[in-house]
Amino acid sequence: MSAARIAVVDLGSGNLRSVAKALTAVGAEVVVSADADVVSRADKLVVPGQGAFGACAAGLDRGGGALRQAVGDFIAAGRPFFGICIGMQLLFGSSEENPEAPGLGILPGRVRRFADRPGLKIPHMGWNRTQRGPAATVGAGVGDGVDDGAFFYFVHSYYPDPTRAEDVALTTDYGAPFCAAVARDNVFGTQFHPEKSQAAGLALLRRFANA
Repeated sequence: MSAARIAVVDLGSGNLRSVAKALTAVGAEVVVSADADVVSRADKLVVPGQGAFGACAAGLDRGGGALRQAVGDFIAAGRPFFGICIGMQLLFGSSEENPEAPGLGILPGRVRRFADRPGLKIPHMGWNRTQRGPAATVGAGVGDGVDDGAFFYFVHSYYPDPTRAEDVALTTDYGAPFCAAVARDNVFGTQFHPEKSQAAGLALLRRFANA
């Protein structure tokens, strides 16, 4: 069986090289592109993002919004999608970071900032232990092999707050519990960085590439 052709979407913000390298390491054929036609022709889609929600949303709208349309159509067609960090946050309609910037509106809910608490450093940076949520087995089964207690690497000040508990694939805790990964149907997304999460992160990407 030939390797899946995965498009890594270039929003102008994100560690694209590390994501592409990690996907190649697990056997995928990878192309990094901001071209809507390239995105549309891929077998699977990965959208990474770092920096600010508004900048990543603006990346979707470069060139008249063709890329936003292509990503939305890809998901609507039931094809496999993996969002990483802000790439996952874009699945929601908006973020407290840049309320005026529209996300994709695929999942109901909102992206929220961590509340200021004594002794809690923001951004949250480091390794966190995760627990499986109701959606651990959906999203093309990407999270199905994650054991309770698996560690992943986070760098963020904002986190997803899904309206539906059944969209929560993984949770963790930083001052209070929060959603660490989401899944529904053909869509999976992580607040953490699988490409920086060593064996556990590569296992997630491998399941996505091979699903």
